[in-house]
Amino acid sequence: MPLICEKRGSVAILTLSRPGKRNAWGSDYHQGLKEMLPELERDPAVLCLVLIGDEQGAAFCAGADMKDAETHSLNGMGEFLRTFPITRRESPFALLSAFSKPIIAAVNGYAVGIGAIVTFCCDLIVASDRAEWRLPQVSLGIIPADAGAVRLARFVGKGLAMRTAMGFPLKAEEAYRAGLAQWLVPHAEVLTKAMEVADHIAALPPLAALMAKESLTQGSEVPLPWAALTDRYRSGALLMTEDKREGHEAWREGRKPNFKGQ
Repeated sequence: MPLICEKRGSVAILTLSRPGKRNAWGSDYHQGLKEMLPELERDPAVLCLVLIGDEQGAAFCAGADMKDAETHSLNGMGEFLRTFPITRRESPFALLSAFSKPIIAAVNGYAVGIGAIVTFCCDLIVASDRAEWRLPQVSLGIIPADAGAVRLARFVGKGLAMRTAMGFPLKAEEAYRAGLAQWLVPHAEVLTKAMEVADHIAALPPLAALMAKESLTQGSEVPLPWAALTDRYRSGALLMTEDKREGHEAWREGRKPNFKGQ
């Protein structure tokens, strides 16, 4: 399977690996996510996820395989209506967006089409200075899937998202200035930096990190008073955890905490 999973300590690294086609997206990536993400979510030893493209492919992901005649095709409206409820829930975008643990996209080159949109479904982005985002769908007579341009707009605003959706590239420096990427590093350092960020997150109290992600992900979709109300419940639950007690005691005692996710 060209989606490769490697674990380093408390961090899992998923690598999009189709080097001969610049790590172009295929149904095998989708199948890999369907199989691997639930396992990684259930694994208490995995506290953070890094998504990266195979360096041999000279890209993060070059998008859909346009040489495949089945790409961007349907057999009819009936098939679409029958399968839509399932495909919507099991799309790579839904799978990544619903993953409860923090995900870092290490964008080490071109992120095109679906390859760009999957980065918008991650929580944090470390960009190589060679990174570049492109949404070429409109030029092919379609639009970015699963609100791809809308997802981008939530990072960079409508104007820049519209420009990108109309086929203009979004390069690394501008993506960093606009807030899409939170770190911009020399190309050779992108995985190192992503692992540094992931290790920092993995060292946090696991339950608090989960609740912080859930609060931001869900709270950004609802009015602020509703977000504040649900955060009261999250905060109340965390106040009763062993990690909360350990974190406070370690701070008072001037020692390194030992979090157990309890």
